[in-house]
Amino acid sequence: MRILLVEDDAVLNDLMSRSLAAAGHRVDLATNLEDAAHRWRVQAFDAVLLDLNLPHSAHERSGLGSGLTVLRGARARGDRTPVLVLTARDRTEERIAGLDAGADDYLGKPFDLGEVEARLRALVRRSRGTDDRVEVGQLVLDRQARRFFLASQPWDLPAREFEVLHELMTPPGRVVSKRELSLKLSDGEDALGDNALEAFISRLRRKLAGSGAAIRTLRGLGYVLEDEG
Repeated sequence: MRILLVEDDAVLNDLMSRSLAAAGHRVDLATNLEDAAHRWRVQAFDAVLLDLNLPHSAHERSGLGSGLTVLRGARARGDRTPVLVLTARDRTEERIAGLDAGADDYLGKPFDLGEVEARLRALVRRSRGTDDRVEVGQLVLDRQARRFFLASQPWDLPAREFEVLHELMTPPGRVVSKRELSLKLSDGEDALGDNALEAFISRLRRKLAGSGAAIRTLRGLGYVLEDEG
């Protein structure tokens, strides 16, 4: 998964970034309100981990603001990315405020990093309507292990190819547009071009030949992963 981590505590964001990266996730970090809002606007994410007490950037007014401002802005523009709020605030009225602002789940500090990752997987499953283990032909994706298997054997892929195939299997049969794939694989405002994306798709097609799983192009719509059988 590609995750936006919005947390200003240097020790905590370093610990969480390393833990999530070690679990195979791609983590983008924002440490203030303005950076969080900008990153969320220009980049597509699978999930957002959001702290509520956040500073403004050095170029804006000083003092603390609320991560709920960023969340409300994202929901107002129609962004439905799953959001897990992480905060020291644990009073009932504050949990309600977070959920009412559009958060999907709420976890008070201190928390267990394993629980954070498990909740993220659950949120993405719910939002995409998929399971932790999915199969297409001889291709299997185990989301919990973050591994692909082909013909019952572990199948390792380069990072970008892994991300493309992971997106096409979330869930299988879903048409994924070129724009959606490009945004998910891009870095900030540096968009992945169509030629590069098509090269990844072409490589995956060759590797999947004979597996019973095939990537089909739907002209003007995007790509879909289907069972050839």
